[in-house]
Amino acid sequence: MRTIKLLGLLLMLLPISIFAQSTVSGTVVDNSGMPIPGVNIAVKNTNKGTTTDFDGNYSIVLENGETLSFSYVGFRTKNIVFNGKNTSIEVSMVEDAEALSEVVVVGYGNQTVKSISGSVASVTEKDFNKGNIVTSESLIQGRVPGLSVTKGGGPGSGSEIRIRGGSSFNANNSPLIVLDGLPLDNSVADGTRSILSTINPNDIESFSVLKDASAAAIYGIRASNGVIIINTKKGRGELSVSLDVQQNITTIDNTVDVLSAGQFRTLIAENFPGRLGELGSANTNWQNEIYRDAKSSDINLSARGALFGKIPSRLSLNRSDQQGLRQTSKFDRTTASLSLNPRLFDDHLKVGLNANYSNEDNRFADGVEGNAITFDPTQPVRSPGSPYGGFFEFLDNDGSAASNVPRNPVSQLLQTRNISNADRLFGNLNLDYKFHFLPELRLVTNLGYDRTDSGGSLTRPGTSALGVNAEQGEFIGNESRYEQTRTNTSADSYFIYENDFNDFGLKLTAGYSYQKFESERFTTNEILDPNAQEPRTTVADDVVLIGYFGRANFSFQDKYFVNASIRRDGVSKFSPENRFEYFPSVSGAWILTEEDFLEDSNLINSLKVRAGWGQLGQQEVPSTSDYLRRYQTGLSNQQYNFGNTIVPFQPLYTNPDIRWEILTEINLGVDFELFNNRLSGSVDVFERTADDLLSNVPVPDGANFSNQGFQNIGEFVSKGIEVNLDYNVIRRDDLNWNVNYNFTAIDREITNLAFGQDIFVGGITGGTGNTIQVQREGAWPNSFFTYAQLYDQAGQPIEGAYADLNGDGTVDDRDRYVSGNGQADVLMGFQSNFTYKNFDFNFNLRASFGNDIYNNVNSSRAQLGNLNLVSPNNLPVQVLETGFARTPDVILSDFFVEDASFLRMDNITLGYTLRGFNRESTSLRFWMGLQNAFVITDYSGVDPELNISGIDNTIYPRGRTYLLGVNYNF
Repeated sequence: MRTIKLLGLLLMLLPISIFAQSTVSGTVVDNSGMPIPGVNIAVKNTNKGTTTDFDGNYSIVLENGETLSFSYVGFRTKNIVFNGKNTSIEVSMVEDAEALSEVVVVGYGNQTVKSISGSVASVTEKDFNKGNIVTSESLIQGRVPGLSVTKGGGPGSGSEIRIRGGSSFNANNSPLIVLDGLPLDNSVADGTRSILSTINPNDIESFSVLKDASAAAIYGIRASNGVIIINTKKGRGELSVSLDVQQNITTIDNTVDVLSAGQFRTLIAENFPGRLGELGSANTNWQNEIYRDAKSSDINLSARGALFGKIPSRLSLNRSDQQGLRQTSKFDRTTASLSLNPRLFDDHLKVGLNANYSNEDNRFADGVEGNAITFDPTQPVRSPGSPYGGFFEFLDNDGSAASNVPRNPVSQLLQTRNISNADRLFGNLNLDYKFHFLPELRLVTNLGYDRTDSGGSLTRPGTSALGVNAEQGEFIGNESRYEQTRTNTSADSYFIYENDFNDFGLKLTAGYSYQKFESERFTTNEILDPNAQEPRTTVADDVVLIGYFGRANFSFQDKYFVNASIRRDGVSKFSPENRFEYFPSVSGAWILTEEDFLEDSNLINSLKVRAGWGQLGQQEVPSTSDYLRRYQTGLSNQQYNFGNTIVPFQPLYTNPDIRWEILTEINLGVDFELFNNRLSGSVDVFERTADDLLSNVPVPDGANFSNQGFQNIGEFVSKGIEVNLDYNVIRRDDLNWNVNYNFTAIDREITNLAFGQDIFVGGITGGTGNTIQVQREGAWPNSFFTYAQLYDQAGQPIEGAYADLNGDGTVDDRDRYVSGNGQADVLMGFQSNFTYKNFDFNFNLRASFGNDIYNNVNSSRAQLGNLNLVSPNNLPVQVLETGFARTPDVILSDFFVEDASFLRMDNITLGYTLRGFNRESTSLRFWMGLQNAFVITDYSGVDPELNISGIDNTIYPRGRTYLLGVNYNF
């Protein structure tokens, strides 16, 4: 009887419990009314949740009083309490630009800014540099502490990119660049300007810079120089179209200061009067003649929205036409990109398809600055009746072009047609599947493909002095062609398990990575030369990289974080015994503001401390086959019998013990937000040790089949501090001013070389086989190695007089010393962004301190003896101060090592925006800008910002660019 009563009571309570629950449904849209698929919907303090479908619809069972939390990347989280009555809840989410930066891609997944414990910098679109941005690395130049970007002067030219100074003597020091999950090849394809020149900067949404080993170790063998992850824009929301148009003109800003025609005649008369009759009557500034005002244009059209109303999509087109300052040089690029991001199977499968096509058209201009500096300024550019296309050239008695003299630099540019065309198809397919039976587990597969087909030709007419066959005295010109196909394929597949267990959070990643590089090249050699080699096709050795990786992210109470990773990598470049290696890392973070003693602080809004350790490898070594026993065709006295056949061949250098270069790094960091989030920033200190460095060093006689070869012989240590500060000076509805400052100080020291021996590097012009740099224990890598110049009482250098530093009574090579280096001790960046109502004003400053330059332009050319060569050479004006004649060792004087510290204003832009004249989302912005506005420096040469070597032997100069542009969004 009791059982029957109990069952009756339960039956009475059942309807009450059923009616206490309700099915709530609705649609989630953005602020323009467009449905948002894939919005995460969670019921707070429960395990219940769901996501929106393709049309933004959702349905979920709720109890009275429960809170729904709607969240989606790029939008502010919205919380709604269910009142038990309204079962239809329509939600409009507001975009939040700041929220985009809260999720950072870190390689094989992403992390929230809160949980990152390594040194990772994220730069999103709103913080990109403005101006004439042709290649994508310019978007973040000067924006990230520890990252230096040294841009070339040519149109579309690449940059030397370094993170924390690099980590090798002779291997590649460029960071790994990962584009939408596809690791790029760091070598440049034939006929292209750089590895990034074919990528449209307007397609890029964000950069993640993984600077320390604990952040980058997940990429193992390719990450010793850091990693830059580039993420492109994706489609979402209502249909929107953007049109950007800009027109630019670039003018030459600075040239080498050389003698005018009048000064040149005077010096000839004073020193070699017998040669006055060889001079002409012209007054030619040859540097002005080889340069021009360069005109450029850039047009971008993009559209994004939901294809067929369901598939988030984005399509973009770009056309960029860039003239170079050098006569004839140009860079033209046409790109098209398509991004599709559907979500299938109730949002359990996310698909990301990125397809990109680029066509690059180039005309390369020879580096004629050396000839423009030295060519006789009393001679004209053109000479009527000249057999060399009407251009002036120095002639021998038989009327042919003289040898051992400079060629007319204008003729060299105009009569050389060096052109190329490159088609590049690249992209990736990303499949992210969340298992239905276990939604905490995902399988991610990323397939990448990158193929470049390029070709080019170099031709000169028979009237070119460079194409003359001097032995036969006939005009034969030049003609050669080449073609290249390069393919980079990659496949990554990994599992991600992510779950919370009360106060504990766990995220596990484990997977496999495969990448293969293939290359084939065809060249005709010199077609018009009957003695040239026959056309040939060269197939490079395939390079295969494979890796197994795992990562674990732990959190406790959302304030303590531990991240660890390990990767086992292998590459076909090394012997089987040295082919595989493990690269571990571990890091941790503690958010102090989550603790009781700081939780209610009005001063400190956020404070996190970080620490990390890791090891990385370097597979981009300069020699890929030294571990093999190799042979080549030898001389007649180097013969071996193979049966009845005598074959002349000789063995080559071999080193089966060549192995990985290893980088070990410790990083400590602090992230903070202060004063009601008005001031935010980070501070990092690091120490990195690069060990087992490869260098091409002497080999004892008889020990191998060469007198030198690559060996693992070196170690150097880099230590530094990085500071990043972001300050909102003014925050009002119609007036905002934000400034950003970053600072990097670094010290590098070679701590070990085999047998403590010096290694001489840094070849220079002037003399034969001279070098100006050294690898020496206790010094920076690639330090300048010179004599100490002596001066007279007036402070003028005494030619050929140097200090006897070791006091042995003789000045010789043992008195050379380390007199500087080409890399900066301190780098700084400063950006200012100011908006007032519809006006915006921005500028970027960069500074470099402690870097030196060896002025090889002056050391090899500013000598009076050059007036008496086969043809009188013009001289830099420095010769008027020094009076140097032509002492052979003058080029090794520290007099030519100059301080190259500088302050450069990179970009200034001013814009005005009209809004809402058609509909609320419509905007039209007009802007003007100035690029490379000024440089403040004590360096006497053209530009203190050279390549990383610090040796100035003429460069392609950077001009000053004036910009006008319009952006239309609707």
